Amino acid sequence: MTSQTRSTFAQRDVLLGVVFALLAAVGFSAKAILVKLAYLGNVDAVTLLALRMVFAAPFFIGVAIWARRHHAAPMDAHDRLLVVGLGLVGYYLSSYLDFLGLQYITAGLERLILFLYPTMTVILAALVFKQRITAKVLAAMALSYAGITLVFLHDVGVSQGDAVLIGAALVFASTLSYAIYLVGAGHAIARIGALRFTAYASLVASAACVLQFMVMRPWSALNLPLQVYEYAIAMAVFSTVLPVFLLSFAIHRIGSGSASLIGTVGPVSTIYMAYVFLGESVSLLQIIGSALVLTGVLIISLNSKKVKA
Repeated sequence: MTSQTRSTFAQRDVLLGVVFALLAAVGFSAKAILVKLAYLGNVDAVTLLALRMVFAAPFFIGVAIWARRHHAAPMDAHDRLLVVGLGLVGYYLSSYLDFLGLQYITAGLERLILFLYPTMTVILAALVFKQRITAKVLAAMALSYAGITLVFLHDVGVSQGDAVLIGAALVFASTLSYAIYLVGAGHAIARIGALRFTAYASLVASAACVLQFMVMRPWSALNLPLQVYEYAIAMAVFSTVLPVFLLSFAIHRIGSGSASLIGTVGPVSTIYMAYVFLGESVSLLQIIGSALVLTGVLIISLNSKKVKA
């Protein structure tokens, strides 16, 4: 194989990696839009979340079977506890709180709050592992939270303040839950393997969502418009399963750092899609707030990569 041919293949891999990372970011971001659209069909958060996980579960079962065959090392009791605990905290609880919050706030604000998770992981790492937070990171965190405040004030101005406060608090709790999962998942992923851990933890969350529905809702709650089921399937495929694999393929080709940076288009795409599909307003205050959040998170992400290096 000539050097020119190798260069062509390398360029193609980079291009595919960028495309996969972009598609993953848009797919994850579309979840909020699909949830808001499904809510128009008078479905509640418990039922919608259960439907999403039921439709996603077959894919995760397939991945779990494949991953088990390719990982000879068996899981011990400690590994199983980690999978169950982190699956409940990082996937089930985080998703449930997020779905509840989307009943009260705009999709754009929800995505920006979720995007704060790197700031929370920094704080948690400082508390748990006694890692020092530099002045640069503190300034970046201040930027991010100032941006969220601006977008929050905009949403309070165009809707009922109490509803926005409740929704923002729920999504913030969802983000904190996901940050706790990230801090605790590193050890588990190193032992179990990323693909196997993700599949198993997702199946734990799926079981929890279905069990929650069975306890809290009658079967008649499933008498819903066909459109709600279509949105749930779309959520399962395009905003749950596909983005997970697309992101894995992207990281394999361009690295986690580049994939993370490309992922910053997520909040921007959510705001744009919310404007197009939900009729949510886009104001100068939102644009400024979003820019502050993205800038702060980018600084923290880049700093984390340098520290790891």
